[in-house]
Amino acid sequence: MAPQKTGIKVVVVGAGFGGLTAAIECHRQGHDVEIYESFPELKVLGDIISFGSNAGRIFYRWGEDGSVVKRLRALSIQNKGFNIHKWDTGEVVFTQPSAEIKPTAPPLHGHRGELHQIIFEFARDELKIPIHLGHRVNQYWEEDGEAGIILQDGTKVVADMVVGADGVRSKARELVLGYVDKPKSSGYAVWRAWFSNKDMIADPRTKEFCENGDTFNGWIGQDVHFLFSTIKDGSDCCWVLTHKDSHDIDESWSFPGKVEEVLEVLKGWDPTCSAIVEKTPPEVLVDWKLVYRDPLPTWVSPKGRIALVGDAAHPFLPTSAQGATQSMEDGVTLAVCLRKAGKEGVPAAVRSYQDLRYERVGKVQKTGESTRDLWHKTDWAKVKEDPKSIAFPREAWIHDFDAEKHAEDNFAETFKVHSGGASA
Repeated sequence: MAPQKTGIKVVVVGAGFGGLTAAIECHRQGHDVEIYESFPELKVLGDIISFGSNAGRIFYRWGEDGSVVKRLRALSIQNKGFNIHKWDTGEVVFTQPSAEIKPTAPPLHGHRGELHQIIFEFARDELKIPIHLGHRVNQYWEEDGEAGIILQDGTKVVADMVVGADGVRSKARELVLGYVDKPKSSGYAVWRAWFSNKDMIADPRTKEFCENGDTFNGWIGQDVHFLFSTIKDGSDCCWVLTHKDSHDIDESWSFPGKVEEVLEVLKGWDPTCSAIVEKTPPEVLVDWKLVYRDPLPTWVSPKGRIALVGDAAHPFLPTSAQGATQSMEDGVTLAVCLRKAGKEGVPAAVRSYQDLRYERVGKVQKTGESTRDLWHKTDWAKVKEDPKSIAFPREAWIHDFDAEKHAEDNFAETFKVHSGGASA
């Protein structure tokens, strides 16, 4: 059934998971929405990405009878548990069972580009949301009654509000804050890669990971952890190694990686780790510097018609395994707020969105640091006494959260604050 139209026009800048979710949810809530993206074409790039059950719950509501989540699950890892190894001996100190698969809210782990393609095509081809590729935004603007963007070719696009889903290098952030907010080094970096199992399965040291379906293994060391997965019944391999790094990130934080540098860090480790890395085609290895920003004082522009979502507002460390999921929760919340406020209440709706999201996002962000520190400062004597203490935290307050229900239930109270006491 088609949603009842609200008459609110929304422009989304950025077609990543956060931008696509904001657009899909705006469509679901009856808003008129379109996306502008600087990339000229969709490319299936990247490596593994994780979505918690709180994202699976959002995906499940898209398409007929959970059709989108079915497509995503078909490409996602189907492992039976997470084997956590001691870094030097390689012994498995704990096998953490996989999260419960709830059909209406499944966790999902798969290739970033392949999962992204499913969502992109659902938005464009099934929902018919206009997605303008190859359109770089030069400027954001807002007035009392409208807001919009100016493209590189000078075209002015007008809307009731603009969603800045333009990532860590966000241009929208400058208008929202009133100054340029430069990213800082987190002191850590990751090497990451995704490749075929062709050489892995031919080597007796590594073939076990490819012959027994999907697998998920992690080696935990001092200031370093190495995560390795096989996926699609063992046919694809991917790994991520997090380590200390103080590289200057003023200009760029993504570089081609060097296998020999990874092997240097893994000296003295379980030889299995080096055996895996040696199979990595050099051209697929990426050296990614992890950046962070101080918490922004606001995600909303002065007149309340531009809102930041996802990495533009709150970059996450990979150890949270929640960055993309939290950007999706942003889009769901914003779309609900706009519908409940109506066209005349857009600025108050946008400010309500921030109020409903700000505290939760800050708490979830901190889990990225706490999980990293849990692993990088492991007390192995304690782990021997209590193997579960090294498990990846999987907290119910994060994963059981329903962003749509939370927005529906809590909107009225926060809207009153921003609309002079009027209720929606």
